[in-house]
Amino acid sequence: MTRKNTWAILAVAVALGLPLAGCKDTKTLQENEQLKAQVVELQKENGQVGNDLETMTAARDALTKENEKLKAEIRSLKAKGSAKKTASRKHRRS
Repeated sequence: MTRKNTWAILAVAVALGLPLAGCKDTKTLQENEQLKAQVVELQKENGQVGNDLETMTAARDALTKENEKLKAEIRSLKAKGSAKKTASRKHRRS
């Protein structure tokens, strides 16, 4: 008689456990799909950030070159200006 009770209890436990397991799997699958969607979105954002970084790096490099060019021009103009001032001072003393 105890064997029949054991099998009956086991059958009831399995019967009650299957729907619960099915619900849990459904919830897990939904969460999994949501996480996959989030990963795809983050990958898109990461790609866009990478493109933005490349654009900004190129712009920075261009500005650095322009800055160096302007500094050289300023040095050149200062050198020309100081030569004129020196000549004019000598001229006044004469």
